[in-house]
Amino acid sequence: MPRRRRRSRVSALEGGREEEAPPEAAAVPSALLTSSQQTEAAAEQILLRGIFEIGRGSCDVVLSDQALRWRPIQPERPTGDSKYDMLCKEEFIELKDVFSVKLKRRCSVKQQRSGTLLGITLFICLKKEQNKLKDSTLDLINLSEDHCDIWFRQLKKILTGFSNRPKSLKILLNPQSHKKEAIQVYDEKVEPLLKLAGIKTDVIITEYEGHAVSLLKECELQGFDGRHWKPLFAIHWSVQRLFTGIQTLEPSVVCVGGDGSASEVAHALLLRAQKNAGMETDGILTPVRAQLPLGLIPAGSTNVLAHSLHGISHVVTATLHIIMGHIQLVDVCTFSTTNKLLRFGFSAMFGFGGRTLALAEKCRWMSPSHRRDFAVMKALAKLKPEDCEISFLPFKSSEDVQERRAQGSPKSDCNDQWQMIQGQFLNVSIMAIPCLCSVAPRGLAPNTRLNNGSMALIIARNTSRPEFIKHLKRYASVKNQFNFPFVETYTVAEVIVHPRNNSSRYSPEEEEEPHETASENSFPWNVDGDLMEVTSEVHVRLHPRLISLYGGSTEEMIPK
Repeated sequence: MPRRRRRSRVSALEGGREEEAPPEAAAVPSALLTSSQQTEAAAEQILLRGIFEIGRGSCDVVLSDQALRWRPIQPERPTGDSKYDMLCKEEFIELKDVFSVKLKRRCSVKQQRSGTLLGITLFICLKKEQNKLKDSTLDLINLSEDHCDIWFRQLKKILTGFSNRPKSLKILLNPQSHKKEAIQVYDEKVEPLLKLAGIKTDVIITEYEGHAVSLLKECELQGFDGRHWKPLFAIHWSVQRLFTGIQTLEPSVVCVGGDGSASEVAHALLLRAQKNAGMETDGILTPVRAQLPLGLIPAGSTNVLAHSLHGISHVVTATLHIIMGHIQLVDVCTFSTTNKLLRFGFSAMFGFGGRTLALAEKCRWMSPSHRRDFAVMKALAKLKPEDCEISFLPFKSSEDVQERRAQGSPKSDCNDQWQMIQGQFLNVSIMAIPCLCSVAPRGLAPNTRLNNGSMALIIARNTSRPEFIKHLKRYASVKNQFNFPFVETYTVAEVIVHPRNNSSRYSPEEEEEPHETASENSFPWNVDGDLMEVTSEVHVRLHPRLISLYGGSTEEMIPK
């Protein structure tokens, strides 16, 4: 429902700009405005005023450059009548919440192209409970063609002025995600909203693992001859206003799939950015920011990335964030070994988490939920610790560094403060995002944010199987999952994990089907739901705000 107006001035639109009204309604005489409307007119540019039927009654409607306001038209009554004052309450919607406007017509079977004009329909993005967004409508009924045409053109002009909203999208769709429902999710829930918002789309269905990387890494950004890529970059370039205040011209990419697909596309976009900057990826210390914003539509089994970004795994919410142009910068990790970049990513698990995924990957014929449960049970049955040496660089905020310098501390900051722990570890988690999901509603790393410049290092030392299971069960509850003597947490900027023996390598003789196992000389890692096999130590670095993703405010979206 539209919000009722309170005694506070409407906040300025994000990304909006003042528009000149058409000659027919360039100004509204101040004599026609009430005292409160005159006060608001001083802060907002009044563009149009007219009478429409809203709901079941006629209303006096005023359109400014920031909001649409209306008040029911009632016969004059004595002042001080509280019931009358309540009926005449002014309501409004902010134009920054409107994503489309259409002429409302009644069409018969014979009238395929046009019908009887009824008025104008506004399509609105509403904030609901639990971080959900919902699309809603507001009908402005007026049968005058000329009257509605003036209002329609002015509203379209204002919406066009929101330059942070995408005008065209490249959609990368993984048909194998979850229960192979990604195409159905897109067709039924995503495409209708994008079409309603007037966003042009070019859909590519990925055919194999790594397909998105090859497409985004090798394509040219202008003058495409290829059938798939020309529409993406030749149709539209939009100005994205990022948190840094820097405006960049860039198209937009959307991934419809699970965590593996989303991470692969993000990895591809970042590789592309390094290539454009002329940087070698191996041994890279300071990668450049991805040039293309990325939207994530959850269509997988866990959807950790989308859930962490939006605060909820909800297809319509994710789609509306893209349509409205809600962008935030997100921290990204690099995973490398021996001066060779393995990949970009957001989170990783080594030990139990890596082994569980390795087992699940061998059972792709099962449904996602059955595959996950089977792999967890089998990994718990064969639970054993990994003998590791873990070195990490503690995170120091800019405020901490400034305080140390003010106290006369050395100016080396964190360069000489590496710490090292070693021993038997059941699981090692390294996470730059909260990793929210249905089985961990508070997140696998609840104290981490999307762009606070640090990672969570969570270590579970060797303990009994029952105690480790208690720790795992805590993730699904409101209790503190880290309140165990064998669990340690650190806030870090870099981590090096160095396995010291072969205990965590794949052992074919332990498997029932040796020919299906991975390389005998590799260690299994779970990176954003993808299996990464590594033969030596892994160096993880955090790079602040390296990619821009379509999503809501970090502080608003993460549950406390």
